[in-house]
Amino acid sequence: MTHHNITSEFSGQRLDKFLVTQFPDYSRSQIQKMIKSGQVSVNNKEPTVHQFLKINDTISIEPTQDAVPTTASTPLPAPLPVGALSRQQPPAPEIIADTPNYLIINKPAGLIIHEAPGVNEPTLVDWLLEKYPELKKIGEDPSRPAIVHRLDKEVSGLMVVPKTQAMFDHLKSQFKTRQIKKEYMALVYGKPNKLEDEINFNIDRSVTAKRMAAIPTKEARGRKAITKFEVLETFINYTLLKIIPETGRTHQIRVHLNAYGLPVVGDRIYKPKKLKKLLPIDRLFLHATSLGFFDLENERQEFESLLPTELENILKQLKRG
Repeated sequence: MTHHNITSEFSGQRLDKFLVTQFPDYSRSQIQKMIKSGQVSVNNKEPTVHQFLKINDTISIEPTQDAVPTTASTPLPAPLPVGALSRQQPPAPEIIADTPNYLIINKPAGLIIHEAPGVNEPTLVDWLLEKYPELKKIGEDPSRPAIVHRLDKEVSGLMVVPKTQAMFDHLKSQFKTRQIKKEYMALVYGKPNKLEDEINFNIDRSVTAKRMAAIPTKEARGRKAITKFEVLETFINYTLLKIIPETGRTHQIRVHLNAYGLPVVGDRIYKPKKLKKLLPIDRLFLHATSLGFFDLENERQEFESLLPTELENILKQLKRG
């Protein structure tokens, strides 16, 4: 049997994610199986897979013979020292505003919002719980506390994070009634025929791949999705757009622009197969520049975010020709 005592460094982290860091030869699904089968206890009690850890918690592990790691045929290895695992940390979010009821953050590209199957890396939720452990009680899903909207991993920009349940509910209601104002800036391949337009293809899961797809208007399936755009600047082979999504479907902007014939620069999923990478970019050229909502006093709050330096440098390169 092995034991771990939780320090402040890991307080607020999920049990299964913590154990994956300590036993990297095991997949998360194997770790979760061990927890569910009673091979792991926290403070001598049977935990849940998604239990959040606290300072001074004691984790005990007593694997059975069938607990074999994916990459080895040996018994459970000795635990690594706490904090010994070196994973590349994504940039930390920038706090734009910190009020009693909400945070406004500028999320960097490369930071995923919350854990999901197959995700074994630091998340925004991890960062939030480390700085604001009280957030673990906010929201509806314990695996993604205080998350009321999302940005894709390789998208940067503004997000609002509720710090109270009342604010969470208030924001959720505004998203449903489309009172939340969100604007993005995107660099796309190609040039549209119009200076502004509305894309309204339904969006559904692709039947042939693990991605989303724009559905032809003649097919009665998928969820309604509306994306508006305006041309901000044109370059040879590229266009800079202001994007205003009226709905919030998964990958909506990327799916819609690709279906319209204007794939987002840096997108490795939603683009024509023959399109080659022509610019030195390892992320999506998509940034959430503007965010507006009503606070609990029903006062309108508006926030703006400039393009990150790496995206500004791309534009400077295009302007130089």
